[in-house]
Amino acid sequence: EPEEDARSSRAQSSQRVLVLCELPPLVTFAMASRSIVAKVLASVQGRCSCPAHSQAYNGGFHRCTSSRSPAGAQTEYAVEMSASSVVYGPGVTREVGHQMQRLRSSKELRDAPRVGLFTDNNLLSTDMVQTALQSLEGVCGKVAVFSDVRIEPNTDSMQKAVDFARSRDLNAYVAVGGGSVMDTAKVANLMSVAKDADLFDFVNAPMGKGLEPPQNIHPLIAVPTTAGTGSETTGVAVFDYTAMNSKTGIGHKSIRPSLGLIDPDNVASLPSRVAAWSGFDVLCHALESYTALPYTERPGRPEPPYIRPAYQGSNPISDVWSLHALRATAKYLRRAVADPSDHEARSEMLLASMMAGVGFGNAGVHMCHGLSYPLSSLNQTYQAEQYPTDHPLLPHGLSVVITAPAVFKFTASCCPERHMEAAKILGADVSNGKLSDAGDLLAEELRKFMRDLDVPNGIQEFGFTSSDTQRLVEAAMPNKRVLSLAPRPLVEEHLASIYESSMTVY
Repeated sequence: EPEEDARSSRAQSSQRVLVLCELPPLVTFAMASRSIVAKVLASVQGRCSCPAHSQAYNGGFHRCTSSRSPAGAQTEYAVEMSASSVVYGPGVTREVGHQMQRLRSSKELRDAPRVGLFTDNNLLSTDMVQTALQSLEGVCGKVAVFSDVRIEPNTDSMQKAVDFARSRDLNAYVAVGGGSVMDTAKVANLMSVAKDADLFDFVNAPMGKGLEPPQNIHPLIAVPTTAGTGSETTGVAVFDYTAMNSKTGIGHKSIRPSLGLIDPDNVASLPSRVAAWSGFDVLCHALESYTALPYTERPGRPEPPYIRPAYQGSNPISDVWSLHALRATAKYLRRAVADPSDHEARSEMLLASMMAGVGFGNAGVHMCHGLSYPLSSLNQTYQAEQYPTDHPLLPHGLSVVITAPAVFKFTASCCPERHMEAAKILGADVSNGKLSDAGDLLAEELRKFMRDLDVPNGIQEFGFTSSDTQRLVEAAMPNKRVLSLAPRPLVEEHLASIYESSMTVY
């Protein structure tokens, strides 16, 4: 084509990319516009290398032959996209004081800031926490420090944090730590506003009442120190419900952090085992959100529409972030574990964690997470290396990935194209593969990845045997918040089969 026409075409393409990159924090995506967005995304494929466009949207939504809704029942027609604002870059931790000053919108917070910094005792004396503390004190004055966060929080540790926040009438929060710290700060923040409420008023049904949280939550800045949970962008907080032998949590966009400070310097000293297990959490966040029940098949339509749940089902917007996180994990996780001095790999995994958080924070997770909760809660003996705790600990990412080969072999029949795409991203040769082989191909790539990073050979390594299967199933079934997003309808026998298959992985 003539040079002038080529320049014009390139300019128009750049304009389209710019518009897409400037989407506001909250985007409602209706079915009527899906084909338009798919065409636009396809038109920018290969022209833009930013995370939002660096892979093509494949256009198709998977359908399972078993409908989840009764005949004639309404299903969802739109998806709401929301996530925390983020600041990324080496050294941004020292900005926390100024960022908090920017967030101090209310007169009370401007005139009488009562800031609480949440961390755990293992991090308290580190440079990252001390940097944040000094930055806050320079702008906000005296800061109350809560360092009794439990790695893998439970009801008791959460209540302890709530009591701390309420007793000091905190009106601003900073969390410096991994997912346990960030989730604890989210709950403390919520309960310091809902002063007369009980923790289980807001816990997801059926384990709690599932009430709507108040909207006037105080500012919370999250500073992640692991590359795994993505909690700095999500409205989800998870903890161990001891009485039920499983994990549960609170999921609502109102509790998501106001801001995430994504500082690669904070993961430079991450122990290799922590890097591995938190990295597998990123992997499963990406895979589960990409293969979740499509949002258009989720039963029911919220009324009013703005009360849509945090976990809405797979959707074209979340797909972009989940796929990018999956590609980054496939490329960088092995390197990040093998060499702590590999700054590029560790930085990219921290970004992947955040991006997967944006993806699953709106789409949701399903079986790997739902099945992991009883494993962590019922663990009596397993103590992970490089986790300095005074109690048996099965790290979250390890408990999630251990069932992944069996899970994705099971779910592949409902969305084989997506499972095949995931297998390809992880390294499988799918050139001659049939869609009916997608589950096996993905499961084998997962086993290779797990073997490379020294994942134990199945849940038997955590002290479980086949005699525990029924107890695990009974503890997992109430986790309907996540299990209902599996692409296949589930019954107890399915969960039992996956637990049995996961007793050994290799």
